[in-house]
Amino acid sequence: MEKQLHLNLLASRPPMAGGFQSSSKMKMGPGRKRDFSPLPWSQYFETMEDVEVENENALPCVSLTTLNIFRIYCSGSHGPVLLLLHGGGHSALSWAVFTAVICSRINCRVVAMDLRAHGDTKVKNPEDLSADTMAKDIGKVVEALYGENPPPIMIIGHSMGGAIAVHTASANHLPSLLGLCVIDVVEGTAMDALNSMQNFLRSRPKTFKSLENAIEWSVKSGQIRNTESARVSMGGQVKKCEESTSSPGVSNSIGEGIIEEEEDEEAEEESNKKRMKEDDQEIKKESIFTWRVELSKTEKYWDGWFRGLSALFLTCPVPKLLLLAGVDRLDKDLTIGQMQGKFQMQVLPQCGHAVHEDAPEKVADALATFMVRHKFTEFKEGYLW
Repeated sequence: MEKQLHLNLLASRPPMAGGFQSSSKMKMGPGRKRDFSPLPWSQYFETMEDVEVENENALPCVSLTTLNIFRIYCSGSHGPVLLLLHGGGHSALSWAVFTAVICSRINCRVVAMDLRAHGDTKVKNPEDLSADTMAKDIGKVVEALYGENPPPIMIIGHSMGGAIAVHTASANHLPSLLGLCVIDVVEGTAMDALNSMQNFLRSRPKTFKSLENAIEWSVKSGQIRNTESARVSMGGQVKKCEESTSSPGVSNSIGEGIIEEEEDEEAEEESNKKRMKEDDQEIKKESIFTWRVELSKTEKYWDGWFRGLSALFLTCPVPKLLLLAGVDRLDKDLTIGQMQGKFQMQVLPQCGHAVHEDAPEKVADALATFMVRHKFTEFKEGYLW
């Protein structure tokens, strides 16, 4: 019984067989065109900064080039910190719309970070995506931000980020940890889906002609069902290909013109300038975007992210919330744990795998209720629940 779960691990789910997911929402009236233009991060977060963390293997008194630099986006000034970890291939920007909503619900601070080798984070060894290394990264970033006395922290992770959140909590990298929220990742279904993950990755487009084109694809393919979220988050998933204006084809054509027409140099100078301008315009016109992260090359780490995850989750000694896109995702260990009341679970139907992007308000409501119930924070004054 194939549930397309191979999409649930690293990237979001593709369309269901026979057409787009939520196809009724995809239909547009005659003459109407959807807006797929990118939206800025500043519309959803208050600040953006780069946090410098010492490379674990670096020697003392080393240059800045040995530092790992993590990009974070923040909002809020008081209350517990919601530390947000994105899924594989995504970036902190996948939490943009959710951040704006949750900050209107409860008193909290948000820190969304680009994990190593993702988004705009720059590390010395981007190939190392082991659960242990990534969990240590989280602890180091929190220490760099808050020193030895960090505020109360609620760690929240989606998909791969959910697995890393569990590993981080289990290894006690966050001594001020309040609670743990995992979004749409379960060991049993994740492990079952690993075999077909490479096929899914091969089925994705390799490049896009523009960022708008990438946003449009993400929505129409059902990867992200919320157009607003796609418009702000896809910029963190793709990047412009580094194509130089002096590519072989262009430089050769210009060079040949200069050599062949030496006796008519003045006339040709104008012609060459015009041709170079046209070539530059053509290259800009044909700017190609590709994926920031080559997920297929991370395969050796997949098993380490997910194997034993349910047991680790259940033994974390803090209040736990599991948000799922479908109840079919529960494995045996979690089913027993849920019956024993070891964690709170909520199913958010009519969502794809990118639950927090597809339904940011529902996820914010679930999380806000959970945190207020456990007295981690309070609803904002004037917020009508």
